[in-house]
Amino acid sequence: MAGVVQRAFRYRCYPTEAQAAELTRTFGCVRKVYNLALAARTEAWTQRRERVNYGATSAMLTSWKQTEELAYLNDVSSVPLQQALRHLQAAFTNFFAKRARYPTFKSKKRSRRSAEYTRSAFRWRDEKLTLAKMAEPLDIVWSRPLPKGASPSTVTVSHDAAGRWFVSLLCQDVIAETPATTATVGIDAGLDSLLTLSTGEKITNPRHERADLARLVRAQRNLSRKQPGSSNRAKARRKVARVHARITDRRRDYLHKLTTRIVRENQTIVIEDLAVRTMVKNHRLARAISDAGWRQFRTMLEYKATWYGRAVIAVDRWFPSTKLCSACGVLAEHLPLDVRSWTCRCGTTHDRDVNAARNILAEGLSVAACGAGVRPQRESSRTGRSVVKQETSGVTRGTPSHWEGDVKPSAVRGCGLRRTGSARRR
Repeated sequence: MAGVVQRAFRYRCYPTEAQAAELTRTFGCVRKVYNLALAARTEAWTQRRERVNYGATSAMLTSWKQTEELAYLNDVSSVPLQQALRHLQAAFTNFFAKRARYPTFKSKKRSRRSAEYTRSAFRWRDEKLTLAKMAEPLDIVWSRPLPKGASPSTVTVSHDAAGRWFVSLLCQDVIAETPATTATVGIDAGLDSLLTLSTGEKITNPRHERADLARLVRAQRNLSRKQPGSSNRAKARRKVARVHARITDRRRDYLHKLTTRIVRENQTIVIEDLAVRTMVKNHRLARAISDAGWRQFRTMLEYKATWYGRAVIAVDRWFPSTKLCSACGVLAEHLPLDVRSWTCRCGTTHDRDVNAARNILAEGLSVAACGAGVRPQRESSRTGRSVVKQETSGVTRGTPSHWEGDVKPSAVRGCGLRRTGSARRR
C-alpha cells in the first residue's frame, strides 16, 4: 500500500577549502556543546539529584556563548548547536526507557563528525543547497534524483575517517504501492550461507572483509610503522580507513538489495531474534558475525517491511529450530555444529539450515495465529520470555511425548518455548 514516509537521501559532496574549514569548526563546536551539556546533566544528577532537560541546557548554551572562554561558539551557526542538545535529550530519553546505555562523551578522534541543519539554517533553491555562514552552495554529486518536488526538512553534513564528505537530506517520499502476496518465508541466519530460506534457497555469504583482508593487513602494517603524530601516519591512517569504508559500503549495498528483494517477494517474513551483541563476545566467531551484518540486515528488513505493508515476525531466540524435526516434531538430543545434515528417527533426512528455516517459519506463523502480533518483541526476548498460546492454535508440533533432550514437556505451550534448565537454541 502506497504511503508517505520520511526518507534520507545521502550524497557525496566536495566543499571548497573555505566551506570545509567552516564545517570543521562547526563539528568541533557541536562536539564541545554536547560534551558540556552531558557533563552538566551528569553533575546535576550525581551531586544534587536534579534533572536537567533540553530547555535548561539551551539556556546554558546562551550563557556559555557570553563567556570569553567559549565566545568562539558564536562564530558558527547556532542551529547545529541546538540540534546537538536535542540529540542529547533523545539519548537520555532512550536511556531512561532502557533502550540504550548512558550517553558517553564525544571524542575528537573516534566519534562521528557531523552537524545537522534545520530549515532556518539552509537555503534550498533550484536544487542547490546553501548552508548558514556560507556564501556559495555545496558542490553535491546527485547520484540519484530526489523525489519530485521534494523539499528537505533537515540536512546533515558529515565527514568520515576516510576523508569523504557526505550530505544527507531528509525529505518526504511516496512509497509506490506493492501488490499484496500470499508468500511467506522463514529465514535462518548463518555464516557458511548468509541466509537460508524455508524454500530451500541458500544465499551465499559474500564475506566482504575476508575479500579485502590482504589489502587491510598491508595498510594496517604500514600504519604501525609510522611515527605517532607525523603527517605520514595521518596518511597511512586514511588508507586504512578507506579500506574499511570500501568493506562497509559493499556490505551495505549487498544487504539493501537482498532485503528489498525479500520484502517485495513475501508478505510475511519470519526471522530469529538473535542476540548479536552477546554472540560477538565469542572471540572465535566475532569477526565472522560482524562481517555478516546480521543486525544491519534485520534493521533494513523491519523498516522496509513497514514501507511496503509487510509483516515481520521474530521468534524467540531459545526456540530449538535446528534440533527440531520439521516433519514429525521430534527434538534431537545432540547436534554438534559440524553436523550439516542429519536423519531423524522418523526417517527424514534434513539439511541443518533448511530444516531450521522451516521450523522458524512454522513457529512464526503459529505466533501470528495466536494473536501475539507481528512486530519483533525485542524487550521480551531480552528477558527470556516467550509468547505463549493455547495448544489448540497454530501449527501442530507433535504431542508432548515427542519432546526429548534438554527441553522438558512442561515447557511446551504450542507457541514458543521457554528456556528451562540448560536448554539452548541449538
